[in-house]
Amino acid sequence: MREKVIEISNLKKSFGDLHVLRGVDMELYRGENLVVLGRSGTGKSVLIKIVVGLLYQDEGSCKVLGQEVEALPLKELNKLRLKIGFSFQNSALYDSMTVRENLEFPLTRNVKNLTKAERDKRVEDVLDGVGLLATINQMPSELSGGQRKRIGIARTLILNPEIMLYDEPTAGLDPITCVEINNLINQVNERYHTSSIIITHDLTCAKMTGDRVVILLDGIFSSQGTFEEVFRSEDPRIKSFYDYNFINT
Repeated sequence: MREKVIEISNLKKSFGDLHVLRGVDMELYRGENLVVLGRSGTGKSVLIKIVVGLLYQDEGSCKVLGQEVEALPLKELNKLRLKIGFSFQNSALYDSMTVRENLEFPLTRNVKNLTKAERDKRVEDVLDGVGLLATINQMPSELSGGQRKRIGIARTLILNPEIMLYDEPTAGLDPITCVEINNLINQVNERYHTSSIIITHDLTCAKMTGDRVVILLDGIFSSQGTFEEVFRSEDPRIKSFYDYNFINT
């Protein structure tokens, strides 16, 4: 039986009268890339914030690596978060730090007793893993948008997370760089044996990276399966989503 690393059941979340999640059920399996598709404002980012305990649900259950996130004391929640890599949409690099210093920052905060040589090796290994070892002494302002995205992914990998969460990984990038980032997501999965949730409204990203795809519509997952299975649907909301991405260009 495949191991579930995330189990979400009947998850509901509202902000006042705005009902964002209306009863979401989802599993992420060990070693899987799961794409969550949806239009802007449909609750995709709310979902992954609940996974890492940045928000809490109103109803339902969210278990990560067997632990109910909502029930964890802060100390235990922080331990769990070290096993989850969160790749932010804007890369979230510190502009005043070099690439090396950006990558060292989570190490010095979370992994005690590393020697300088061990720290250097970790930094160089993850930079090599994203193909940007040559940028180690550069500032973020000297990098392209795609390079900053790669460095942001490298920084999440440096703590060896079991789970990767990607929030709109191709947003704001040109089509060629989007393909490079999609390939990198697959390479990360293979090289680091991660299990990943990829939040996106980019169907090319979904098609290239997703072992399985779920579509969030009106606060619930209305369809899930392989990319081809999902877009075989006759649901006009799903068909219009496909047509907008692949026809009206």
